[in-house]
Amino acid sequence: MSTVYVKNIGAKTEEKDIRAFFSFCGKISSLDVFTEGETKSATVTFEKETAARTALLLDHTKLGEHELSVTSASGEHADSGDDAHPKSDADRDTDEITQEEKPRSRVLAEYLANGYLVADSGLKTAIALDEKHGVSQRFLSTIQNLDQKYHATDRAKTADQSYGITARANSLFSGLSSYFEKALEAPGAKKIVDFYTTSAKQVQDIHNEAKRLAELKKEEAGGSSYKAAGLDKVFGAEKAPGQEGKPNDQVPGGAPSDAAATESNQQPIAQGAYPGTAEKIPQ
Repeated sequence: MSTVYVKNIGAKTEEKDIRAFFSFCGKISSLDVFTEGETKSATVTFEKETAARTALLLDHTKLGEHELSVTSASGEHADSGDDAHPKSDADRDTDEITQEEKPRSRVLAEYLANGYLVADSGLKTAIALDEKHGVSQRFLSTIQNLDQKYHATDRAKTADQSYGITARANSLFSGLSSYFEKALEAPGAKKIVDFYTTSAKQVQDIHNEAKRLAELKKEEAGGSSYKAAGLDKVFGAEKAPGQEGKPNDQVPGGAPSDAAATESNQQPIAQGAYPGTAEKIPQ
């Protein structure tokens, strides 16, 4: 099973928005969109089975103003059969942290941090699946192993630039950063966020992690919620102080009206980036 059927998509929702929405689950092989009366439907095929199983957790999730129906092409459920997450580091073919290997509770936290509304039933199922298949514990081990492997990133900045490996190491290391608390002690000291060390989670834990990811993204955007939401990519630069009352067409690169901003509240943030992380949406 690697294909899901999606129904009740808003008629104005574009294919790129559907692709961005489901890319949180994993790499997409193909996407076909159809018009059905006043709504749209889609067939989404992923490269890996685990991504399709994660997508099933999005049943009843809102994309814009419409609550989606997400079902398996084979009639299976998210908890059917064996879990397809990597069983060990030996099963990983890259040091990049992919969406497919993340705990499903983390993936859904990313959706929430991005402004999407995920049904509590999906959050509960994600927690149960992660615990049932030991995904969280394996993922914690992966984080720890990668952290040990790239722990010398700071030294590489000065010692290894001539070997051309710093950029690669920094890229991988930055992808790990969102799993760690900010250092409160000595420079370089860090602690893995409790969300990833505790196997017993509640729905509220996912919401709390989503808030943390959203705050990280806001910090990366210089403290601007407008930029963190990616609205500058859609509507242009934020209005400068003193320009707020002017119509947008009178302010070069001005921010949108409140109505326009609200309408775009659930659109994915800056193309290619997840909230609060340096990880990229798989292409």
